Amino acid sequence: MKNKSYIGISFIVLLFGIWAVPKIVAKFQKSDLVEIGPVPSFELTDQNGKKISDKDYLGKVYVVEFFFTTCPTICPKMNQNMLLLQKEFYGNPEFGIASITINPEYDTPQVLKEHAELLGVKHYNWHFLTGDKDYIYSLAQKGFNLYAGENKNVAGGFEHSGLFALIDKEGKIRCRKDKFGNPILYYDGLEDSGVQAIKEDIKKLLEE
Repeated sequence: MKNKSYIGISFIVLLFGIWAVPKIVAKFQKSDLVEIGPVPSFELTDQNGKKISDKDYLGKVYVVEFFFTTCPTICPKMNQNMLLLQKEFYGNPEFGIASITINPEYDTPQVLKEHAELLGVKHYNWHFLTGDKDYIYSLAQKGFNLYAGENKNVAGGFEHSGLFALIDKEGKIRCRKDKFGNPILYYDGLEDSGVQAIKEDIKKLLEE
């Protein structure tokens, strides 16, 4: 009787193990998102005067944007779309945002703090970052290959990309493919379709 009971329990445990293993494996599988390459290393100062580097984001899925607080054109829309991402992933310690100013001479930590409060930033992993201007421009243009520069002939005096970069937990830039099978590289931070796409892909990376 004991042997039969033991065999029966063992069979149930074996069945459970067979059922559970695929679930565990699936959770840690890589998604279909393309790896573009490692995020460029950086160290900047956030709105609280704290030094923040790419190492602080390891273990988190995060979004990077370049902006400036006095931008009269695309930045307000980018900020609003970042707020949508904050709302979607609020309270998740594995999610973060890095908003890097391209006008650091004006955007001091205090200015960035006031800007964050005005926007209604609540997520503790959303850092507004400032530092040396040349360093930031090099980070944008050479590190991320995203345009940022001064132009006195445009509104606000600065120009920059409206794209969002998506970084996985291992510090790699990731993206989806377009309908032709080509990596999109970055996500449109101005269009609803781009925001919806990055939401979906953040969820995928959080599951990795």
